[in-house]
Amino acid sequence: MSFTVGDVIAERTVHLTRESLVRYAGASGDFNPIHYRDDVAAEVGLPGVLAHGMLTMGLASSVVVSALGDVAKIVDYGVRFTKPVVVDPVEGADVTVVAKVAAVDDETARIDLKVTHGETTVLAKAQLRVAL
Repeated sequence: MSFTVGDVIAERTVHLTRESLVRYAGASGDFNPIHYRDDVAAEVGLPGVLAHGMLTMGLASSVVVSALGDVAKIVDYGVRFTKPVVVDPVEGADVTVVAKVAAVDDETARIDLKVTHGETTVLAKAQLRVAL
């Protein structure tokens, strides 16, 4: 696959539900009640039950891996968590990921990820490098 700076290589919106959070908690072992109990989230001053940060980070990278298929070899990945994803008990939450080629050298391509929940950016400086 060839990479050209500025090309969008993938875009996807993932719908999260409270069930998604419980399933992720089981898989990851992170049973912090802020991820499934409204009362605990409110007690600690949160706006609601939050999606796990690592779930959000994993969803973002999976968009690129799915788009690139077997040629995807991620050599570096980093993000800065900026805002939480609040998952409504009825409506859930949509997380949108847009992956755009930002730089290419002889060995790697840097893919910048725009990760949003509604109009809010939830991951900043979300970048991964894939081997060419």
